[in-house]
Amino acid sequence: MNQPPSQPKSREQWGTRLGLILAMAANAVGLGNFLRFPVQCAGNGGGAFMIPYFIAFILLGIPLMWIEWGIGRFGGKYGHGTTPGMFHYLWKHPLAKYVGAIGLTIPFALVIYYNYIVSWTLAYSVFSLTGKYAGILDFRGMADFLAAYQGKISNNYFPNIMTAFLFFCITHFCMMWIISRGVSKGIERLAKTAMPLIFVFGAILVIRVLFLGTPDPALPENNIANGFGFIWNPDFSMLKESKVWLAATGQIFFTLSVGFGAIQTYASYLKPKDDVVLSGVATSTTNEFCEVILGGSIAIPVTVAFFGLAQTKTIAAGGAFDLGFFAMPIIFQKMFLGQVFGTIWFFLLFLAGVTSSVAMAQPIMAFLQEEFKTSRRVAAWIVGTMTFFFTLPVIFFLKHGFLNEIDFWIGTFGLVVFAILEVVLFIWVFGAANAWKEINSGADIRLPRFVLPLMKYVTLAYLVALMVFWFIQDGWGVLTMKGVSAADYPYIWFARFMLIGIAAFMVFLVYIAWRKPHVIQRRVPE
Repeated sequence: MNQPPSQPKSREQWGTRLGLILAMAANAVGLGNFLRFPVQCAGNGGGAFMIPYFIAFILLGIPLMWIEWGIGRFGGKYGHGTTPGMFHYLWKHPLAKYVGAIGLTIPFALVIYYNYIVSWTLAYSVFSLTGKYAGILDFRGMADFLAAYQGKISNNYFPNIMTAFLFFCITHFCMMWIISRGVSKGIERLAKTAMPLIFVFGAILVIRVLFLGTPDPALPENNIANGFGFIWNPDFSMLKESKVWLAATGQIFFTLSVGFGAIQTYASYLKPKDDVVLSGVATSTTNEFCEVILGGSIAIPVTVAFFGLAQTKTIAAGGAFDLGFFAMPIIFQKMFLGQVFGTIWFFLLFLAGVTSSVAMAQPIMAFLQEEFKTSRRVAAWIVGTMTFFFTLPVIFFLKHGFLNEIDFWIGTFGLVVFAILEVVLFIWVFGAANAWKEINSGADIRLPRFVLPLMKYVTLAYLVALMVFWFIQDGWGVLTMKGVSAADYPYIWFARFMLIGIAAFMVFLVYIAWRKPHVIQRRVPE
C-alpha cells in the first residue's frame, strides 16, 4: 500500500482529546435522542424495543462507528476531510470520488431541513419562558398552535409564517458563525459548552421527573413508576414482530449519526496515530447515556404520569412532534415551575440540535476549504447562503409534505445505502487486513480479532437486510406517492428534483476539484 504524504500544515486539528470526544458525541446527540427515541420505544412495546435496540448497537452501531472513524483518519493523512478524497484512496478507480459525493450530498441536504426543525425548539423555549402557549391544555389546541407557527393555518397566535422564519434565521446564523470559527475555535468550543449544558439540563429534568410521583391522586395508576416500568419491563411477545426490530435498528442508525458523512470529516482532523478504537467507544457510550438514561427518563415517564399508559401509546403513534410539541407543553403547564422546566426542555433540544447541524455542515465546509482552497469565512458564507435558499421550499411548502419527502430519501434510504458502500469499500475493496491495521493503528486498546468478521459479514448483512425491509415497508409507497393527494404531487416532485439537482451539483464540484493541480498532486500513483 502506498504511504500517504505528510499531512498538509494548513489542515486543522482538534485541540484536545476531550474536545474531540465531546464534538463527536455532540454530532451524534441530537433531537433523535430526546424526541425520536422515546416515541420509538413507546410505540414498539417499551421494554421489548430495548432488546433489539442493544443488539443493533453491538452488531451495527459500534462496528460502523469504528469503520467511519478509520476511514476519516485515513483520509486525513492525505489531506482530505470528505469522502470523495477518502474513497479515491480506498478504491483505485475513477468512479470512486464520485461515489464519495454521496457523503457530501447527504449531510448538505440534511442541514436544509434539520436546521429548520431545530429552530422550532429555540422558538418554543422562548414561548415557554414568555408564556406564549399558556392556557392551551388540549392536543387540538397545541396542534393548531404549531400549525399556525409553521404557516399551515392562521390564528390569533400567529397570523403568518414570519415568526417561524425569524427563528430559522437566528438558528441559521448561529450555525454559520460556529462553522466560520473553524474546528478548534468553533466546533470544539461549542461541544465543550453545549454537551455539559445538555447533561446538566437533562439531569435537572430527570430529577424533577423522579420526584413527580402521582400527579393525580384520583388516578393512582398514572405514576412515574409505571412510566419507567413500561420502558424497562419487556413484553417478549412483541419480539415476534419484525417492525420492532426494524424500528430499533433504525434508531441506532440515526442516534449514532452513522452514514451521514460527518463522522469521517471529524475523524480526518485526527493525527495519524491518534486512537480511534477507545475514542469511538467513548463517543458511542456518551451518546447512549444521553439517549437511554436522559432521553428515556424524561418524556415517556412524565407522559405516563399525566396521561396514562394507553394515551401515551396513542401520543407516541402520532410521532415525535406529537410528544415533543403537543404533549410536553401541556404537561409543563400542569407542573410547579413548569414555565421554567419547559424553557429548559426546549433549550436542551436546541443545543442538541444545533450541534448536529454544525456537524452536518462541516463536510461541505471541509471540501471547499481543502479542494478549492477557500478560507473558513468564505466557505461558511457559501455554505450558509446555499443552505439558506434551499431551506426556503422546506419552510414554505411544509404543509405539502416537502420536508417528509426529503427526510425519507436522505434520512432513511440514503443513510443505509451510503453505509453499505462504506463497508464494502473499506472492508472488501480496500481489504480487510488493511482496514484492520488502519483501525488498530495507535489504538489504546486493540480490538479482539472476532470484530473483523463481525464487520465484514454481520454488519454488512444487517445493513442489506435493513434496506430491503425498509424498502418493502416504506420505500415502494414513497416511490409511488401512496397516500399523497393530487394537490401535493407537484411539491413532492419538486423535492425529488431538488435532491437530484443537489447530488448532481456535488458530483460536478468533485469533477472540478479533481482537475485542480493541488488535488492531482495528492493522488496515489495508479
